[in-house]
Amino acid sequence: MKFKDIFWVLFISMVPIIELRGAIPVGATLGLPFYVNYAMAAIGNLLPVPFILLLIPNILNFMERFKIFKPIVKWVRKKAMKNSKKIGTDTASEDTTVSDSDTSPESSGTSERMQRSAFWGLFLFVLLPLPGTGAWTGSLVASLFNFPKLKSFLAIALGVLGCGVIMCLASYGILGFLSFLA
Repeated sequence: MKFKDIFWVLFISMVPIIELRGAIPVGATLGLPFYVNYAMAAIGNLLPVPFILLLIPNILNFMERFKIFKPIVKWVRKKAMKNSKKIGTDTASEDTTVSDSDTSPESSGTSERMQRSAFWGLFLFVLLPLPGTGAWTGSLVASLFNFPKLKSFLAIALGVLGCGVIMCLASYGILGFLSFLA
């Protein structure tokens, strides 16, 4: 086991779209033990999440100041508003500078049941090892819909950990994954 191989798994898992779904098979190919591969891929995949959750609303607000980016930002926010109405929430708004204290069920127009549904929906979205799903996209969705940041991070983290198990089982096989018991 080489430090260089561990670094590559960590780095690849931070890359959007590829993420943990691509990093674990690479680590398995490099001959890393599944537990090292799993840990490094999960850590690498989760590193960008807090930054995305905290900074995307500010980045969109900043981009909107420039004529060239304004149509893109308006399109993204309009799409989020439209989709939030489809799922019955009012959490996506034109002003995305809402703080966590303003995202309680009472202030965001959602019920406690809707908040739980959003949590589990975000978890399942990140859990599924499909193209276009993952921690990056889940974080963007949570930011655009103004989901509470701490609950969003928890749902995304659980999804990443679950997806890591699925990818380890697919990359190492069930017997290889359970080899640590022997």
